Amino acid sequence: MRIRWHGHACFEIENEKILVTDPHDGKSIGIKAPFVEGDIILVSHDHFDHNAVRLVKKSDSKVVREPGTRTLHKVKIKGFPSYHDQNQGSKRGSNIIYRFDDEGITFCHLGDLGHMPDDRLIDKLRPVDFLFIPVGGTFTIGPEEAKELVDKIKPSIAVPMHYKVGGLSLDIKGVNSFLSLYPEEKIHKVGVELDFLRSDLPDETEVWVFSL
Repeated sequence: MRIRWHGHACFEIENEKILVTDPHDGKSIGIKAPFVEGDIILVSHDHFDHNAVRLVKKSDSKVVREPGTRTLHKVKIKGFPSYHDQNQGSKRGSNIIYRFDDEGITFCHLGDLGHMPDDRLIDKLRPVDFLFIPVGGTFTIGPEEAKELVDKIKPSIAVPMHYKVGGLSLDIKGVNSFLSLYPEEKIHKVGVELDFLRSDLPDETEVWVFSL
């Protein structure tokens, strides 16, 4: 199985099919646009830096924009409603957390989560192998909240996303504010893409950092 980061909250997960999360259009936020075509495309919310489906869609792509349970190309997907802010969506609207299982590997993409989920929702998300979690703050949870949520969910791998990188025009924090909360031996820098097997997953949570 392969994971490639296209910047911001956009990841490509390739197994038999390709699943793409939260595609951005690149130029609107100052980074390169995704270069992938998804069989399955997940959209956490309808903001310009997460909903550029047209750039990654092909004629038979399956696009998911709503909460609920479905199976597409053998991938089991559950979407849970949440909020883009700490005021039940009154400032920035709603957000969908996606938990999906592909051949026994469980992923959870938090989108632009802006609040701490309650224990009931956290229980529904577990167990998680790969947790894609926003850490940049301003529009989402910040570094400290992200660390607290990782500690509650206890994934095998925490993958930070939605943070400041070179060229990004959004006023959010860089990844180091999040990484500083972990000991160095728990942090692994994996580059732009990663091929892995289930046997590669650690017994205790590690942070795997992708780079553009």
